[in-house]
Amino acid sequence: MAREKKQQGEDESGARATAVPDRLELVQMGGFSDYALIDSGNGRKLERFGPVIVERPEPQALWQPRLDKSRWDKANAVFSGGDDEDKGRWRIDKPVPESWPIKVGDATMLCRLSSFRHLGLFPEQMPHWEWMLARLAEFKGERPRVLNLFAYTGAASLLAAAAGAEVTHLDASKKAIAWAKENQAASKLSDAPIRWILDDAQKFVAREVRRGRSYHLILVDPPKFGRGPDGEVWDLFTNLPALMRDCAALLVPERAALVLTVYAIRASVLAFDQLTREVLSERGGSFSSGELAIREEGAGRLLPTSLFTRWVSDDA
Repeated sequence: MAREKKQQGEDESGARATAVPDRLELVQMGGFSDYALIDSGNGRKLERFGPVIVERPEPQALWQPRLDKSRWDKANAVFSGGDDEDKGRWRIDKPVPESWPIKVGDATMLCRLSSFRHLGLFPEQMPHWEWMLARLAEFKGERPRVLNLFAYTGAASLLAAAAGAEVTHLDASKKAIAWAKENQAASKLSDAPIRWILDDAQKFVAREVRRGRSYHLILVDPPKFGRGPDGEVWDLFTNLPALMRDCAALLVPERAALVLTVYAIRASVLAFDQLTREVLSERGGSFSSGELAIREEGAGRLLPTSLFTRWVSDDA
Protein backbone atom coordinates (compact mmCIF):
# COMPACT_ATOMS: atom_id res chain seq x y z
CA MET A 1 0.00 0.00 0.00
CA ALA A 2 2.89 2.38 0.60
CA ARG A 3 3.50 4.81 -2.24
CA GLU A 4 6.41 6.74 -0.83
CA LYS A 5 10.14 7.36 -1.01
CA LYS A 6 11.63 7.71 2.45
CA GLN A 7 14.37 10.21 3.06
CA GLN A 8 16.75 8.97 5.69
CA GLY A 9 18.47 11.02 8.38
CA GLU A 10 17.92 14.58 9.41
CA ASP A 11 17.93 17.91 7.66
CA GLU A 12 20.30 20.77 8.55
CA SER A 13 18.06 21.97 11.38
CA GLY A 14 18.18 18.54 13.04
CA ALA A 15 14.54 17.74 12.27
CA ARG A 16 13.84 14.36 10.76
CA ALA A 17 13.20 14.62 7.03
CA THR A 18 9.62 14.01 5.92
CA ALA A 19 8.89 11.23 3.45
CA VAL A 20 7.57 12.33 0.09
CA PRO A 21 5.50 10.29 -2.36
CA ASP A 22 7.48 8.35 -4.93
CA ARG A 23 4.44 8.29 -7.19
CA LEU A 24 0.83 9.35 -7.13
CA GLU A 25 -2.11 7.01 -7.59
CA LEU A 26 -5.10 7.14 -9.87
CA VAL A 27 -8.10 5.50 -8.21
CA GLN A 28 -10.93 4.75 -10.64
CA MET A 29 -14.62 4.19 -10.04
CA GLY A 30 -16.17 2.34 -12.96
CA GLY A 31 -19.80 2.65 -11.90
CA PHE A 32 -22.10 0.13 -10.26
CA SER A 33 -25.57 -1.25 -10.89
CA ASP A 34 -27.40 1.94 -9.88
CA TYR A 35 -24.90 4.49 -11.21
CA ALA A 36 -23.03 5.17 -14.47
CA LEU A 37 -21.18 8.06 -16.06
CA ILE A 38 -22.71 7.75 -19.54
CA ASP A 39 -20.75 10.46 -21.33
CA SER A 40 -18.92 13.74 -20.75
CA GLY A 41 -17.53 16.66 -22.70
CA ASN A 42 -17.88 20.36 -23.49
CA GLY A 43 -17.92 21.12 -19.76
CA ARG A 44 -20.87 18.79 -19.04
CA LYS A 45 -21.48 15.23 -17.85
CA LEU A 46 -24.33 12.80 -18.47
CA GLU A 47 -25.04 10.36 -15.63
CA ARG A 48 -27.53 7.70 -14.60
CA PHE A 49 -28.70 7.51 -11.01
CA GLY A 50 -30.93 4.44 -10.95
CA PRO A 51 -33.68 5.05 -13.53
CA VAL A 52 -33.04 8.81 -13.75
CA ILE A 53 -30.60 10.35 -16.26
CA VAL A 54 -29.24 13.81 -15.46
CA GLU A 55 -26.99 16.31 -17.21
CA ARG A 56 -24.83 18.56 -15.00
CA PRO A 57 -21.89 20.98 -15.32
CA GLU A 58 -18.38 19.51 -15.26
CA PRO A 59 -15.71 22.08 -16.22
CA GLN A 60 -12.93 19.46 -16.19
CA ALA A 61 -14.56 17.67 -19.15
CA LEU A 62 -12.48 19.60 -21.68
CA TRP A 63 -12.94 17.07 -24.48
CA GLN A 64 -15.78 16.48 -26.92
CA PRO A 65 -18.74 14.23 -26.03
CA ARG A 66 -18.47 10.70 -27.39
CA LEU A 67 -22.20 10.19 -27.91
CA ASP A 68 -24.40 12.19 -30.23
CA LYS A 69 -26.94 14.78 -29.12
CA SER A 70 -29.87 12.35 -29.32
CA ARG A 71 -28.42 10.37 -26.40
CA TRP A 72 -27.96 13.52 -24.30
CA ASP A 73 -31.53 14.53 -25.13
CA LYS A 74 -32.74 11.48 -23.18
CA ALA A 75 -31.84 13.17 -19.88
CA ASN A 76 -34.71 13.48 -17.44
CA ALA A 77 -33.29 16.68 -15.98
CA VAL A 78 -30.67 19.25 -16.98
CA PHE A 79 -28.97 21.57 -14.49
CA SER A 80 -28.08 25.11 -15.53
CA GLY A 81 -25.62 27.10 -13.48
CA GLY A 82 -21.92 27.01 -12.72
CA ASP A 83 -19.97 24.18 -11.15
CA ASP A 84 -19.69 26.00 -7.84
CA GLU A 85 -21.91 26.19 -4.80
CA ASP A 86 -24.11 28.96 -6.19
CA LYS A 87 -27.66 27.90 -6.74
CA GLY A 88 -28.88 27.07 -10.23
CA ARG A 89 -31.95 25.53 -11.76
CA TRP A 90 -33.03 22.11 -12.93
CA ARG A 91 -34.97 21.89 -16.18
CA ILE A 92 -37.22 18.85 -16.00
CA ASP A 93 -37.64 17.35 -19.49
CA LYS A 94 -38.99 13.95 -18.45
CA PRO A 95 -40.71 12.83 -15.23
CA VAL A 96 -38.46 12.70 -12.15
CA PRO A 97 -39.70 11.39 -8.77
CA GLU A 98 -39.45 13.71 -5.79
CA SER A 99 -36.97 11.17 -4.42
CA TRP A 100 -35.89 7.70 -5.48
CA PRO A 101 -33.69 4.97 -3.95
CA ILE A 102 -30.16 4.09 -5.05
CA LYS A 103 -28.54 0.93 -3.73
CA VAL A 104 -24.95 1.50 -2.58
CA GLY A 105 -23.58 -1.70 -1.09
CA ASP A 106 -25.51 -2.39 2.12
CA ALA A 107 -26.96 1.14 2.18
CA THR A 108 -29.90 2.69 0.38
CA MET A 109 -29.53 6.36 -0.54
CA LEU A 110 -32.50 8.51 -1.47
CA CYS A 111 -31.63 10.76 -4.40
CA ARG A 112 -33.38 14.01 -5.24
CA LEU A 113 -32.65 17.06 -7.36
CA SER A 114 -31.18 19.80 -5.17
CA SER A 115 -30.70 23.47 -6.02
CA PHE A 116 -26.93 22.97 -5.66
CA ARG A 117 -26.83 20.51 -8.62
CA HIS A 118 -26.15 17.56 -6.30
CA LEU A 119 -28.43 14.54 -5.94
CA GLY A 120 -27.46 13.54 -2.41
CA LEU A 121 -24.77 11.06 -3.42
CA PHE A 122 -21.16 11.32 -4.61
CA PRO A 123 -20.76 7.92 -6.31
CA GLU A 124 -17.08 8.48 -7.14
CA GLN A 125 -16.42 7.96 -3.43
CA MET A 126 -17.19 4.24 -3.75
CA PRO A 127 -13.49 3.22 -3.84
CA HIS A 128 -12.90 5.09 -0.56
CA TRP A 129 -15.94 3.43 0.99
CA GLU A 130 -14.66 0.02 -0.10
CA TRP A 131 -11.23 0.88 1.31
CA MET A 132 -12.88 1.89 4.60
CA LEU A 133 -14.84 -1.37 4.73
CA ALA A 134 -11.66 -3.36 4.13
CA ARG A 135 -10.02 -1.61 7.10
CA LEU A 136 -13.06 -2.22 9.31
CA ALA A 137 -13.14 -5.90 8.36
CA GLU A 138 -9.70 -6.30 9.91
CA PHE A 139 -10.90 -5.41 13.41
CA LYS A 140 -11.43 -8.28 15.83
CA GLY A 141 -13.12 -7.99 19.21
CA GLU A 142 -13.52 -4.27 19.91
CA ARG A 143 -16.17 -2.50 17.86
CA PRO A 144 -14.36 0.06 15.68
CA ARG A 145 -15.27 3.73 16.09
CA VAL A 146 -15.60 5.85 12.95
CA LEU A 147 -15.73 9.65 12.78
CA ASN A 148 -17.25 10.98 9.56
CA LEU A 149 -16.66 14.74 9.19
CA PHE A 150 -18.56 16.90 6.67
CA ALA A 151 -20.65 13.75 6.31
CA TYR A 152 -23.51 15.14 4.15
CA THR A 153 -26.24 12.55 3.52
CA GLY A 154 -24.37 9.71 5.19
CA ALA A 155 -23.40 7.04 2.64
CA ALA A 156 -20.09 6.37 4.41
CA SER A 157 -21.75 6.50 7.83
CA LEU A 158 -24.38 3.94 6.85
CA LEU A 159 -21.91 1.60 5.19
CA ALA A 160 -19.64 1.74 8.24
CA ALA A 161 -22.57 1.11 10.60
CA ALA A 162 -23.78 -1.80 8.46
CA ALA A 163 -20.27 -3.25 8.76
CA GLY A 164 -20.51 -3.17 12.55
CA ALA A 165 -18.83 0.14 13.39
CA GLU A 166 -19.95 2.71 15.92
CA VAL A 167 -20.29 5.90 13.90
CA THR A 168 -20.19 9.60 14.75
CA HIS A 169 -21.70 11.49 11.80
CA LEU A 170 -21.09 15.24 11.78
CA ASP A 171 -22.39 17.90 9.44
CA ALA A 172 -23.11 21.63 9.77
CA SER A 173 -26.38 21.36 7.82
CA LYS A 174 -29.58 20.38 9.63
CA LYS A 175 -31.13 19.57 6.24
CA ALA A 176 -28.27 17.22 5.33
CA ILE A 177 -28.57 15.35 8.63
CA ALA A 178 -32.33 15.01 8.18
CA TRP A 179 -31.69 13.57 4.71
CA ALA A 180 -29.10 11.19 6.17
CA LYS A 181 -31.65 9.96 8.71
CA GLU A 182 -34.09 9.30 5.86
CA ASN A 183 -31.37 7.22 4.23
CA GLN A 184 -30.86 5.37 7.51
CA ALA A 185 -34.54 4.42 7.57
CA ALA A 186 -34.48 3.43 3.88
CA SER A 187 -31.44 1.25 4.60
CA LYS A 188 -33.25 -0.48 7.46
CA LEU A 189 -30.45 0.57 9.81
CA SER A 190 -32.59 2.42 12.36
CA ASP A 191 -31.02 0.45 15.21
CA ALA A 192 -27.45 0.99 14.02
CA PRO A 193 -25.17 2.85 16.47
CA ILE A 194 -24.92 6.22 14.71
CA ARG A 195 -24.46 9.43 16.68
CA TRP A 196 -25.84 12.37 14.67
CA ILE A 197 -24.00 15.64 15.39
CA LEU A 198 -25.02 19.09 14.08
CA ASP A 199 -21.93 21.18 14.71
CA ASP A 200 -18.95 23.02 13.31
CA ALA A 201 -16.35 20.36 12.49
CA GLN A 202 -13.35 22.25 13.83
CA LYS A 203 -15.01 23.11 17.15
CA PHE A 204 -16.32 19.57 17.60
CA VAL A 205 -13.00 17.87 16.87
CA ALA A 206 -11.15 20.23 19.26
CA ARG A 207 -13.66 19.35 22.00
CA GLU A 208 -13.25 15.64 21.31
CA VAL A 209 -9.49 16.02 21.79
CA ARG A 210 -10.06 17.74 25.15
CA ARG A 211 -12.48 14.98 26.17
CA GLY A 212 -9.89 12.33 25.43
CA ARG A 213 -12.03 10.60 22.82
CA SER A 214 -10.49 8.36 20.18
CA TYR A 215 -11.45 6.81 16.84
CA HIS A 216 -10.14 3.94 14.77
CA LEU A 217 -10.96 5.52 11.42
CA ILE A 218 -11.61 9.15 10.44
CA LEU A 219 -13.10 10.42 7.18
CA VAL A 220 -12.43 14.08 6.31
CA ASP A 221 -14.28 15.44 3.25
CA PRO A 222 -14.26 19.23 3.62
CA PRO A 223 -15.68 21.85 1.25
CA LYS A 224 -13.55 24.64 -0.14
CA PHE A 225 -15.68 27.16 1.78
CA GLY A 226 -18.61 26.78 4.14
CA ARG A 227 -20.33 27.90 7.31
CA GLY A 228 -21.09 26.11 10.55
CA PRO A 229 -24.56 26.02 12.14
CA ASP A 230 -23.81 29.23 14.07
CA GLY A 231 -22.24 31.03 11.13
CA GLU A 232 -18.69 29.81 11.75
CA VAL A 233 -16.58 30.38 8.63
CA TRP A 234 -14.74 27.44 7.11
CA ASP A 235 -11.92 28.11 4.63
CA LEU A 236 -10.05 25.06 3.42
CA PHE A 237 -6.59 26.56 3.24
CA THR A 238 -6.91 28.46 6.51
CA ASN A 239 -8.65 25.88 8.67
CA LEU A 240 -7.63 22.45 7.38
CA PRO A 241 -4.16 22.25 9.01
CA ALA A 242 -5.51 22.73 12.57
CA LEU A 243 -8.38 20.31 11.90
CA MET A 244 -5.98 17.67 10.62
CA ARG A 245 -3.70 18.04 13.64
CA ASP A 246 -6.69 17.46 15.92
CA CYS A 247 -7.82 14.48 13.83
CA ALA A 248 -4.35 12.97 14.22
CA ALA A 249 -4.69 13.38 18.00
CA LEU A 250 -8.02 11.53 17.93
CA LEU A 251 -6.69 8.39 16.22
CA VAL A 252 -6.23 5.35 18.44
CA PRO A 253 -2.62 4.31 19.13
CA GLU A 254 -2.94 1.10 17.11
CA ARG A 255 -4.83 -0.12 14.03
CA ALA A 256 -5.93 3.33 12.86
CA ALA A 257 -6.72 4.82 9.44
CA LEU A 258 -7.67 8.16 7.91
CA VAL A 259 -9.01 9.37 4.54
CA LEU A 260 -8.82 13.00 3.38
CA THR A 261 -10.73 13.95 0.21
CA VAL A 262 -10.63 17.44 -1.33
CA TYR A 263 -12.89 18.61 -4.17
CA ALA A 264 -12.99 21.40 -6.72
CA ILE A 265 -9.94 23.42 -5.83
CA ARG A 266 -6.91 24.76 -7.67
CA ALA A 267 -4.26 22.93 -5.73
CA SER A 268 -1.87 20.01 -5.95
CA VAL A 269 -2.44 16.72 -4.19
CA LEU A 270 1.14 17.06 -2.98
CA ALA A 271 0.03 19.85 -0.62
CA PHE A 272 -2.51 17.62 1.10
CA ASP A 273 -0.22 14.58 1.07
CA GLN A 274 2.48 16.53 2.88
CA LEU A 275 0.05 18.07 5.39
CA THR A 276 -1.25 14.60 6.25
CA ARG A 277 2.30 13.25 6.58
CA GLU A 278 3.20 16.15 8.87
CA VAL A 279 0.31 15.69 11.30
CA LEU A 280 0.94 11.91 11.41
CA SER A 281 4.74 12.11 11.37
CA GLU A 282 5.06 10.45 14.79
CA ARG A 283 2.89 7.51 13.76
CA GLY A 284 4.78 6.00 10.83
CA GLY A 285 2.42 3.92 8.74
CA SER A 286 1.67 3.91 5.03
CA PHE A 287 0.39 6.75 2.87
CA SER A 288 -1.16 6.81 -0.59
CA SER A 289 -2.19 9.97 -2.41
CA GLY A 290 -3.54 10.81 -5.82
CA GLU A 291 -6.65 11.59 -7.80
CA LEU A 292 -10.06 9.98 -7.78
CA ALA A 293 -11.79 9.64 -11.14
CA ILE A 294 -14.95 8.15 -12.64
CA ARG A 295 -14.53 5.90 -15.67
CA GLU A 296 -16.95 6.54 -18.50
CA GLU A 297 -19.12 3.79 -19.93
CA GLY A 298 -17.99 2.57 -23.32
CA ALA A 299 -15.00 4.78 -24.13
CA GLY A 300 -13.39 4.33 -20.72
CA ARG A 301 -12.27 7.93 -20.49
CA LEU A 302 -11.52 9.13 -16.97
CA LEU A 303 -13.27 12.16 -15.48
CA PRO A 304 -11.22 13.57 -12.56
CA THR A 305 -13.27 14.44 -9.48
CA SER A 306 -11.09 15.02 -6.42
CA LEU A 307 -7.75 14.70 -4.67
CA PHE A 308 -7.14 12.26 -1.82
CA THR A 309 -4.67 11.08 0.79
CA ARG A 310 -5.14 7.83 2.70
CA TRP A 311 -3.16 6.59 5.70
CA VAL A 312 -3.05 3.39 7.72
CA SER A 313 -0.92 2.67 10.77
CA ASP A 314 1.81 0.04 10.52
CA ASP A 315 -0.20 -2.42 12.60
CA ALA A 316 -3.44 -2.07 10.66
